[in-house]
Amino acid sequence: MLIDYAYIGLFIVVAVGFAAVMVILPVFLRLIGMAPRKPNAVKNSTFECGMETSGRTQVRFNFRYYFYALMFIALDVLVLFLYPWAVGLRILGWVGFISILVFILLIVIAYIYAWKKGVLEWK
Repeated sequence: MLIDYAYIGLFIVVAVGFAAVMVILPVFLRLIGMAPRKPNAVKNSTFECGMETSGRTQVRFNFRYYFYALMFIALDVLVLFLYPWAVGLRILGWVGFISILVFILLIVIAYIYAWKKGVLEWK
């Protein structure tokens, strides 16, 4: 049982170490002279397809994309909860079965509501 916690601890150490290396590596490379130190106007200019932008540089996204993302996350969470439930169904018994049916029913009601509101229509 203790070995399971050791794996989690090792994962945390590797994750924090990787993040620290990714932050410290550019500073170290600049100190030893491998990164360029002489900025000029060309290096500091924005590069977009080799041409200067004309007009507004900010693009407005359609807000409906966020609805698609929220629907994807809702269905993704559903799948995330279904896997451990399926693994432990024999232990959970009828209470687990009824609770997951209620959960799926809520997701279906939310999906039908979004459909009726026109969130899923591509315009």
